[in-house]
Amino acid sequence: MKRIKVVGAAIIDDAGHVLISKRKAERVLGSLWEFPGGKIETGETPQAALKREMQEEFQDQIVVGPQVGTTAVHQYDFGEIHLSVYFAKLLTHHFNLLEHSKVEWVEQSELLKRDWPAADGEIVKELAQIDLSEVSFDA
Repeated sequence: MKRIKVVGAAIIDDAGHVLISKRKAERVLGSLWEFPGGKIETGETPQAALKREMQEEFQDQIVVGPQVGTTAVHQYDFGEIHLSVYFAKLLTHHFNLLEHSKVEWVEQSELLKRDWPAADGEIVKELAQIDLSEVSFDA
């Protein structure tokens, strides 16, 4: 089975909202909500991949913070996904959507009410319980 390493950004704002993105309907796992991000390329750190993916897919720059929970592993028919999600802050706000149909800022309580890919499920549950005011972006 193909092993695919993926990274996502739990982008938070100063008001404690989380940015989520909806996959385009025609894509694999279409119309489901996810954390923006993408595949980690060979030799790339998850943080570098996340910065690259946000630039490619949204035309935005981010600061990457600590990892949210642990890396989730889920087997789909197309491969085994290893998903790591990191807190992030936006430095720019272009949201040039190439892979997604829309983005939304949501409250933590709204996260569990959305339809997510199975790999995201446990991370979403963990994120919903974290005090976002305690998340630090210090080097």
